[in-house]
Order: sequence, then structure tokens, then C-alpha cells
Amino acid sequence: MSVSSTAVSGSRVTQVGSGGSEPIRVVISDDHDLFRRGLRMVLEAEEDIEVVAEAADGQEAVARVEELAPDVVLMDVRMPRMGGIEATRLIRQLFPTTRIIVLTVSDEEDDIYGAVKAGANGYLLKEVSIEEVADAVRAVFAGQSLISPSLASKLLAEFSGPPKAVDDPVTSSVRLTEREVAVLKLVALGNDNTEIAGQLGVSESTVRNHVANILTKLQLRSQIEPAT
Repeated sequence: MSVSSTAVSGSRVTQVGSGGSEPIRVVISDDHDLFRRGLRMVLEAEEDIEVVAEAADGQEAVARVEELAPDVVLMDVRMPRMGGIEATRLIRQLFPTTRIIVLTVSDEEDDIYGAVKAGANGYLLKEVSIEEVADAVRAVFAGQSLISPSLASKLLAEFSGPPKAVDDPVTSSVRLTEREVAVLKLVALGNDNTEIAGQLGVSESTVRNHVANILTKLQLRSQIEPAT
């Protein structure tokens, strides 16, 4: 697999924050044993990250979070017993300080919007390199939001089209600004925050704010629009 943002890009994670001095405590939730083991091996090689537990499904992930109160959960979408979106929703409700990265092979719109609506702090595809997951963990722990280039491309298509609830003035108002569109286009090309800031002539903190606003608007849009 491989990780990307503003974002893990195809080669890096663009970050949206500030971490602490204690190790970042992580739970890995995925139904593929080999993937979990490989990811754990990579993360445990990092001095500032500690993998405190693994889970093979969403139900077990919720239990591990309740037991261990980790800082970050890496969550797959398609798992037995309870999927990652439902697990994300429960963890966000019960343990709001735990940060959640959805890390999956699925780029289907229902999964993307479902994860964001459930409260995920980032949605990354397993096309990113496994070594970059550590950067993504640090980013969300620091309070950042993550958008991969592939997700950015989908968001551009979503927001460039008319809202599904065309008669709803609230839905119609959930649109990206010109600057947010510009940021999203650069993310889709694999640029990190520093590069985006340089090209747009703004600060990195401004870029981080734009990314956070984009995800907030996606969440609002997914909550307002009817299922299709």
C-alpha cells in the first residue's frame, strides 16, 4: 500500500497542527492480519509512536478504545461484525478526544462521505506508502485534517456540480470559496502545505484553515443532502 494528504500526498502528508512530548498511542483496526502486522512494525520503528492494540473489526476497535483511550485510531472501512464508519461514529460520540484516520482501499463516495459525517479526522487511501502513515498519525494528533490527492479530486468534482438538494437554500450555500478551490486543486496535484502556501502567497496556517474548512463543508453537505 501507499499514504497521501493536506494531506498525505503520493509522497508526503500535508499537515493542518502541534503535538506533545509523550508517545502517540495508536490502535490499528483492520481485518487483514498481515496488513496490521506490517503497519504495526513500521509505526513501532518510530520513537514517538506506540501501538497499544490491534482490532480485527469495528466492534473490537470500540472496545480497545474504551479500554485504552488511545490518541489515534487507524480505521479500515470494510470489516466484519461492525464496519469502520459505524465504529468511527461510536468512538466520536463516546471518546471525542480520540482522533480517527480512515485508512482504506475504498474510494466510493458513500464511504468517503460516511466517514467524514461520522467524524473521521482524515480519509486516506491505501495507495499511499505505508511508511507515510506515521506522518498522518502525527498530523491528526496535532489537530490537523488530512485530505489525500485522490480524495481532493473527488471533492473538486462533488463541489463543482450542483447540489443534489437543488431546492434547499442551506445545501446550496455549502459551497467552496475560490481560494478553497485553489487549495483543493493543488492538493489534488500532490502539493504539501508549504508548497501550496508558496504558490498562493499565503501562510501555512492559512492553508491549514482552508483544509479544515473544506472538510467541515463536506460534512455539512453530507448531512444535508438526501440519500440517493
